Amino acid sequence: MSAPDSRTEAAPRGAATETVVALDGVSKRYGEVTALDGVSLEVRHGEFFGILGPNGAGKTTLVEIVEGMREADSGSVTVFGQRPWPRDIALLARIGVQTQASAFFARLTAAEHLRTVAALYGMAPKAARTALERVGLTEKADARIDHLSGGQRQRLAVATALLNEPELIFLDEPTAALDPEARRELWELLRSLRSEGRTIICTTHYLDEAEALCDRVAIIAGGRVVALDSPRSLIRALAAPTRLLVPADKLSPEAALALAGVDRATVQGADLVIETTVPNRVLPALGDLVDIDSVSVRTPTLEDAYLSLTGTGSEHHR
Repeated sequence: MSAPDSRTEAAPRGAATETVVALDGVSKRYGEVTALDGVSLEVRHGEFFGILGPNGAGKTTLVEIVEGMREADSGSVTVFGQRPWPRDIALLARIGVQTQASAFFARLTAAEHLRTVAALYGMAPKAARTALERVGLTEKADARIDHLSGGQRQRLAVATALLNEPELIFLDEPTAALDPEARRELWELLRSLRSEGRTIICTTHYLDEAEALCDRVAIIAGGRVVALDSPRSLIRALAAPTRLLVPADKLSPEAALALAGVDRATVQGADLVIETTVPNRVLPALGDLVDIDSVSVRTPTLEDAYLSLTGTGSEHHR
């Protein structure tokens, strides 16, 4: 599996090699609990960087230290070459933060909330309208925040993070509470932000989201970075088998195991799951026994790599 030190990795295509965020040997304890244990990584300019890990792995502490909300016990942290702690007003003007527990002026309308935040940044009121348009909330501009749905509040939180046109954006579960269509729409927005050269650091429980959006991901477990690489490289390094799903009433495990190249065949619910590392060899033989249109192919995913590295994954979703 890939070494966890990001400094050995190749830069993602189209991204500059300038380092925006750098952590070197960062540790943080809360009493007897070690939240972070010697974390070292770098995030480059224009990179979409994902942070994954089980509950209690240290993700939130890591992000809060980079944002300047907490001080590390040891190690060094820089953002744009500056130390984020103690909080630097000039540095804060270059970043945008969306959290799951985002604070709103709940009795204001969505537009009033954004205009208020814009005023705090010294920005013109029109910035609020632009932010609403970017997240698809224009029609809710005059709706009070406490009347918005959970998904609409989530989009408003992202709009708030984008208000000051930040160079570095922190997103905490940005698509939580969104329906599938709204998730995909927000993905396109996030891709457009990356194409503008902005750097994005994102925590997510959706492994398909990390696989679709991230240039690289850091998987954290027990306060340490256990892997850091592109999703594709993590999947490839896993060398997991391809799974072929056949209706269980169409083929027996014994018949499947008799096929050359089949490593394992088990019945799981209504499906016979056939595992192989040579699917191009097994599929033609399988087509001689069952209708090939009834066969589903499941290639290894980031979820497989995540489960292999952490031994858990109940909090993460496809």
